[in-house]
Amino acid sequence: MKKVVKFGGSSLASAEQFRKAGSIIRNDSTRRFVIPSAPGKRNPDDTKVTDMLYQCYKQAILDDDMEQDFEEILMKVEQRYDEIIDGLNLELSLDNEFRTIRENFCKKVGRDYAASRGEYLNGIIMSAYLGYPFIDAAEVIRFNEEGEFDSETTNDILTERLAGMEYAVIPGFYGAMPNGKIKTFSRGGSDITGSIVARAVQADTYENWTDVSGFLIADPRIIPNSKSIDVITYRELRELSYMGATVLHEDAIFPVKKAGIPINIRNTNRPEDKGTLIVEATCQKPRFIITGVTGKKDFASVTVEKAMMNSEVGFCKKVLEVFEENGVSIEHMPSGIDTMTIVVHQDEFQEKEQKVIAGIHRAVEPDFLELESDIALVAVVGRGMKATRGTSGRIFSALSHANVNVKMIDQGSSELNIIIGVRNHDFEEAIKAIYDIFVTTQL
Repeated sequence: MKKVVKFGGSSLASAEQFRKAGSIIRNDSTRRFVIPSAPGKRNPDDTKVTDMLYQCYKQAILDDDMEQDFEEILMKVEQRYDEIIDGLNLELSLDNEFRTIRENFCKKVGRDYAASRGEYLNGIIMSAYLGYPFIDAAEVIRFNEEGEFDSETTNDILTERLAGMEYAVIPGFYGAMPNGKIKTFSRGGSDITGSIVARAVQADTYENWTDVSGFLIADPRIIPNSKSIDVITYRELRELSYMGATVLHEDAIFPVKKAGIPINIRNTNRPEDKGTLIVEATCQKPRFIITGVTGKKDFASVTVEKAMMNSEVGFCKKVLEVFEENGVSIEHMPSGIDTMTIVVHQDEFQEKEQKVIAGIHRAVEPDFLELESDIALVAVVGRGMKATRGTSGRIFSALSHANVNVKMIDQGSSELNIIIGVRNHDFEEAIKAIYDIFVTTQL
């Protein structure tokens, strides 16, 4: 059995956090491949090392009179790493590394190079701390000439490189283009690297260690003591992520999803917690009927009404083409016999609304057209809903008792999710009402 373990910035922000990560790795011999992030914040007022490096590089590429500011910031970065090294009692010096970084910053080698050094340096420290071989991600993670991630080339290189290795540390977040230039992932970089490595070594599990014990059923800012999710499928995760839940970036999921490898979200500060397991499919019954409830505010809706529109071939196509021509993306499209409603992002739509209205009139000559703004969409997601009668009824009952008016409802044929439209000012109350009836009281 083998596991790939990724530690986020908060898990490696200090020597104390490093020791926690080291203990987690050493307590399970199957945790063989380690993906470290750059040091994150040690406290709310602290600055992430990556942000410091961005600022440092910004100063470095300015005029010569800013050299002092550049050196001061780089010294602070160096001090962060020295504190970690000293706290771990390591016989390790990064002087040569920082000398190279200084030279490359002055050569203006690129912003991506600057950002990547946080993970690179933390990888060296983690390698020394664990006694594992260090592999520079630039040697094994490939981007093409256009700067797009080359998944198959990377997988071939990584598979060959790691085939004969029992253990390794590979820093997250970056790789290299064919010419050797450092390139970073746009978002969720270290998560993506961990997923890529897990696929290459055919890991049994990809553990993603962070500062939370898995995913929560609802936003803790709305539900302070929200229950956690034990097991979630990729499809459920996709639905929750799309509707605003803070989860893994889609690019971080694809490599392991393709290989059928489960992801385990764990808490570095509470390693005894099982966290959330993300799987392709499961027979395991969920604790609650719903897996999660989330949503987003600030949508607008356009309702088009025309008698006998269902018999008019191409009606919907003509309406949607108007939105396409004006560069407005569509979020949802519930419909009736003689009506169709298009839900769009309010900010994106407002400046183009009159053009869209005029375009719809020209395209289909509607009997009636109505606009509504300040709409919030609430997504109720859960594989348990499919096998449970009366789920929609319970949702409407809960919202009614909370005095929340439902503006629209949209349910997919998969019965995996229900989308409810409410007013912006009712958004939090709607989340609370749905959480309460399915989780707190379980009615």
